[in-house]
Amino acid sequence: MADETDLHVGKRLRRRRRLLGMTQQELAGQVGVRFQQIQKYECGANRITASRLFDLSRALNVSVQYFFDGMATANPMPNAANDAEQMEGDILSQKETLELVRAYYRLGERPRKRLLELAKAFEQDGTNSGAA
Repeated sequence: MADETDLHVGKRLRRRRRLLGMTQQELAGQVGVRFQQIQKYECGANRITASRLFDLSRALNVSVQYFFDGMATANPMPNAANDAEQMEGDILSQKETLELVRAYYRLGERPRKRLLELAKAFEQDGTNSGAA
């Protein structure tokens, strides 16, 4: 049975790979393993060695710490920040979110900034209307 840490790291690996639009085969080729090994990493069936985790972080253009972000600590203290992190993790795993992020990064810099400003304006409108 897979360890909780292995499952978390595997989910983060899958999320990042999908966010980049990369196949398991492509990632496997970059780190020198077969795609079946990537499948096993992603489902937590196989543990990832430190050197392989480093290779994966380079191939996915993230720090090694990325794979552990959002993982529960030994003594989690309940607070709003932990709840927000949990919600963020759920949102980031949705297919719609990945499609939106990919589309956003296909835009040029100026349209991206304008789209971000528009989204923030909608967010402010939503908070202001609730206050009345």
